[in-house]
Amino acid sequence: MKQILIIDENSLFREYLRLKLADNGIEVSTGINTIDGISKMRNIAPDLIIMDYQLPKQGYLEVLKAKKANPNTVNTPVIILAQRIDQRKLIELVPYNVKKVFTKPVKIDSLFVTLSALLGIPFNIDESPGIVEVHVNDDIIFIEIAQGLNRDKLDLLRFKILEMIELYEIRVPKVIVMLSDIKLSFADAPNMQKLLETIVHASKAKPKNIRVLTRDDFVRQFIQGKKEYADIEVVSNLESAMDGLLTEIDSGMEYGESKAEIIREKLLSADVPEGDETMALKFDAEAKGFSMEAFKESVQNLKIAAVDDDFIIQELIKNTFTSVGAQVKTFPDGDDFLAVIANEKFDLVFLDIMMPKVGGFDVLKSLQIKGINFPVIILSALKERETVIKAFRMGIKSYLVKPLKPDDIFKKSMEILKANF
Repeated sequence: MKQILIIDENSLFREYLRLKLADNGIEVSTGINTIDGISKMRNIAPDLIIMDYQLPKQGYLEVLKAKKANPNTVNTPVIILAQRIDQRKLIELVPYNVKKVFTKPVKIDSLFVTLSALLGIPFNIDESPGIVEVHVNDDIIFIEIAQGLNRDKLDLLRFKILEMIELYEIRVPKVIVMLSDIKLSFADAPNMQKLLETIVHASKAKPKNIRVLTRDDFVRQFIQGKKEYADIEVVSNLESAMDGLLTEIDSGMEYGESKAEIIREKLLSADVPEGDETMALKFDAEAKGFSMEAFKESVQNLKIAAVDDDFIIQELIKNTFTSVGAQVKTFPDGDDFLAVIANEKFDLVFLDIMMPKVGGFDVLKSLQIKGINFPVIILSALKERETVIKAFRMGIKSYLVKPLKPDDIFKKSMEILKANF
């Protein structure tokens, strides 16, 4: 039996891969940090190592050196997962038999194609079209699904939901499901059932706090025909979906269960064999998909743009990131930012909507025309529904409402930059 070692601090990502690989008859060991990873590597001599590049204090290099020094693992192939990696660093990886570097968020289908080639094992993967994205704004979980209901992507969805709940510490989950450009039929009923079950179980949202945005008649009829989903509202436009949730009074709701309870009851209970309490307890104890300290260390070499006519906002973003070693460039207006994008690349852009010369939406249009895809976080002084909807239609799924706080800036940045999935 083939064996893979996964070294990643993100327990949700490790568990997702463990379950998918186990379904294909592969034994998986996991390491939660550099020391744990090196120890596991020495004990099991894996056939393949999958490792996060952003292990603290260049831990990835310590693992690679230990692998090379061990005659049992010197030839073991390695896959690296990285948010960003300098081209010069790629050369540094060559002597350690690194076969592939995947940028995050990882395209799971591409990852399994590489795994199949390296291990010589065909994987049972759903190759039908499907795109799943998850973001959080105003404590609402936005789930966007396009092209189709791919079952592997639906498996991935529950981990993405858990990741966002953990990051934002959401106590009263509210969900908007956007089924963009999807036309379904009776043949899709099992996948539609799987989608709804995944959302309800992973988010722990009450059905009355879930909106499904679709124009597809089958989806509407399917939801209305299921008694357990009778309280889920099906709407045809984003305005209606957001109105319904933004006007909910949270103080009148019971707080949802803790993230540990969500993971234990809805994730592990479905997948851990009866009697295998050790795995359940271990995973529950390690349940932290995001580490703020690890994230701060991982952004040290990132290049960030703050585009805002408010000097105080510029300085807040600049001080927040320069304090952890990232490079921040500030721009007082959209035209100043557009003047440099032909020659400069940014890992993340904070973009104000209202600026005196060239506003945020004009900047977004220009980026689209030029085919530039910087990750963008919209900044707005007002939580205006029209602004949010317009940003969504332009492909921007994340925004922050002023006044800003460093903790909010880091959390939103982690959502965009640190997510493994």
